[in-house]
Amino acid sequence: MSSSSNSLEKNDIIIIGGASAGLSAALYASRQGLKTVLITKDIGGQALLTDNIENYPAFEHIGGFELMSRLERQARVFGTEFIDEEVTSIVEDSDHQHTKGFIMKTSTNKEYSTLAIILAFGKTPRDLDVPGEQGFKGKGVSYCAVCDGPLFKHKSLAVVGIGDPLLDTALLLKGMASKVYLIQRTNTPVGAKDTIRLLQNEKNVSFIYNSVVKRINGTSKVHSITLIDTKNKSKESELVIDGVFVEMGDIAKTDFVKNLVQLNSNNEIIVDKYCATSKHGIFAAGDVTDVPYKQAVISAAHGSIAALSAYNYLQKLKGKPPIKSDWRTTIKK
Repeated sequence: MSSSSNSLEKNDIIIIGGASAGLSAALYASRQGLKTVLITKDIGGQALLTDNIENYPAFEHIGGFELMSRLERQARVFGTEFIDEEVTSIVEDSDHQHTKGFIMKTSTNKEYSTLAIILAFGKTPRDLDVPGEQGFKGKGVSYCAVCDGPLFKHKSLAVVGIGDPLLDTALLLKGMASKVYLIQRTNTPVGAKDTIRLLQNEKNVSFIYNSVVKRINGTSKVHSITLIDTKNKSKESELVIDGVFVEMGDIAKTDFVKNLVQLNSNNEIIVDKYCATSKHGIFAAGDVTDVPYKQAVISAAHGSIAALSAYNYLQKLKGKPPIKSDWRTTIKK
């Protein structure tokens, strides 16, 4: 690791996760003048699942996408760099002359170096784990219909999954796409009855039952998927499409940090009142932590706390005074 870490540009702080906690942390960290990088698979997280948030201060009504977009814009204004990746491993970097830092690797084998980390990745969309998926992410494979649906207007799409997330995604995409196929391993649709009836009456929506995706095919972008019949596994078929939307649920993927920070019995990251973990230099905020009440406003607040705590940690490393707790000291004169 030493040869690669010497050649890597050192960041002050890297934030993993792009929803309420991560975006708020990025806003606060970059506003303090820290070289801030945010790495995320998608922007918005669970907030994108709702079109009407009524309990976020200052907004009587606001859509999840709009709220997350505003937070993203604020963070970018103050200099946060955004990287569309998924972090797969973090190790300590012992090559710094005066202090330890961290090296993280992503799913595309890129490496990033930092002095401090904020873990704010919440819940991550589950992969299909089929050949072709990794290579076509961003080239026809998507996990966010709100984000990417408009890119597929008048295209033929497949939505893969089960339950209400699958139905809701199809409901959103049917108004944009020329054709929407719902791929389900069950022999009947599962989810809200009213939504099922509505989709079954749409001319450009088709349910494909007893099927699972074996492979995603294409060259420079997705052009088809190979399906296997769950009742007759020797039976395969190819469905020509322009894109695949994956709705397999979400999971808090904390396995890659379990040897670095302390987890509870629910695999949540344990933090103190400063959002510090059991590892010096690593902080955490949002749904991935053991903090109760998983709400967007709470995640945003803890993201801000984590950023200020990380700032003070870095100030201490540099032998400089920490930021004072009095809010009035943060106002620019």
